[in-house]
Amino acid sequence: MSTERAPALTGSLGVGSIVFMVVAAAAPLTVISGVVPLGILLGDGAAFPATFVICCVVLLLFAVGYSAMSRHVPQAGAFYAYVQEALGRTAGQGAAYLALTTYSVIQLAVYGYLGAVTDGLVRGHGGPALPWWLWAGAAAAAVGVLGYRHIELSGKVLGVLLLGEVGIVLVLDAVVTARGGGPSGLSTAFLQPERIGSGSLGIGIVFAIASYLGFEATAVFRDEAHDPQRTIPRATYLSLLLIGGFYTLSSWAVVSAWGDDQAVKAAGADPSGMLITTITRYLGTAAGDVAQVLLLSSLFAALLSFHNVLARYGFALGNSGALPRICGGRHERHGSPHAASLLQSASAVILVAVCAAAGLDPVTQVFAWMSGTATLGALLLMGLTCLSVIVFFRRTRLDRRPWQTLLAPGLGLLGLCLCLWLVATNFPLLIGGSTALAVTIGALPPTLFAIGAVLALVRSRRTEPATSAQPVPMPVNEAV
Repeated sequence: MSTERAPALTGSLGVGSIVFMVVAAAAPLTVISGVVPLGILLGDGAAFPATFVICCVVLLLFAVGYSAMSRHVPQAGAFYAYVQEALGRTAGQGAAYLALTTYSVIQLAVYGYLGAVTDGLVRGHGGPALPWWLWAGAAAAAVGVLGYRHIELSGKVLGVLLLGEVGIVLVLDAVVTARGGGPSGLSTAFLQPERIGSGSLGIGIVFAIASYLGFEATAVFRDEAHDPQRTIPRATYLSLLLIGGFYTLSSWAVVSAWGDDQAVKAAGADPSGMLITTITRYLGTAAGDVAQVLLLSSLFAALLSFHNVLARYGFALGNSGALPRICGGRHERHGSPHAASLLQSASAVILVAVCAAAGLDPVTQVFAWMSGTATLGALLLMGLTCLSVIVFFRRTRLDRRPWQTLLAPGLGLLGLCLCLWLVATNFPLLIGGSTALAVTIGALPPTLFAIGAVLALVRSRRTEPATSAQPVPMPVNEAV
């Protein structure tokens, strides 16, 4: 067996840069603009902000074990590396294919939504009416250029875009709070247990948990982080707390701006325009126009962040042999996974072209179907990772703290299983389609996991010597 070391990515990303990238993937302005009105309308009404708190607690439990294990897994493959380290190569490659599918489909969802938003913005200001896929293609080209170059350039671009989209919503939050809310005053519905359970809490949790997608990608940037032993756990916790705090505060401000009962009516009358209308009412017409532009930049920031995550997954899989070795190449000048980045750009363009050729609507079909599928895949991945944390520390005893290695990940696993059940039972609503369509699309994540696992089994049988009597144990941590 060759002892040649695989090329590794390098960089000096700090906590702030990594936080910018993973928070940008969550697309905060897009969530407040698109998800919050739906959560108010179809979930638990004016108490919907409480669901962000509930989901944040579940994900914090997940993050405890995730961060503890990050100190003992030197690979930058995140879910794939964690699952493989604890459950073996077969499950690990299954998780890798599942992760590639999950991030690819959520990126496709964002391309669809970005194309529709750009078209509406251009036509609204007197521009030509162009197909959504042309705008998506232009965004893919820009993302491809940035993704090909050094990661620190992407971090700077994402930082600027993120500050803009978060800034305008925080200004709205401050103004609404300073004015004491709307005609009914500041809302207290999210603090009242009877209001939280009065609507459809399960559907509210489905929308809320989908809004956190992307926070878990911190470990993907391990090789490019400064002092990853400390940077990755800190970035994970900080990202989750910032996202959860922002969603809770801003959704509460939107409800307060309208009043508990009127917020539900406003969400039902115009869910896609509720936030822009709110900003226009409280901050003026110019701020409403700026918010529309920032919504576009929010979607672009999410695309760039997901592109970087996918490229690094491809790089890790290329070096492990699960993907062609060329994917594991590193650019000599930029230090980026340039081959995996180019492959990811090509796959994104192909997926957009397929959707365009099929005549799919960019919002009601591309965005709705793909975001629902990604939510299902992400919950499966996080559940597998929680299980992997428990198995890993029970077997290795590298960390004997019960809270970090058993209790928190165990509670997180239970919470994620509940969320997974809620998503599965409400999947037709989440994707806006029929039960048959939901079953077909929902089968995609577990199917890709199975394909990856089968390919790993086939590959191991081809590469293992026929005289091998016992499997070679995988190293737990070379530094220990």
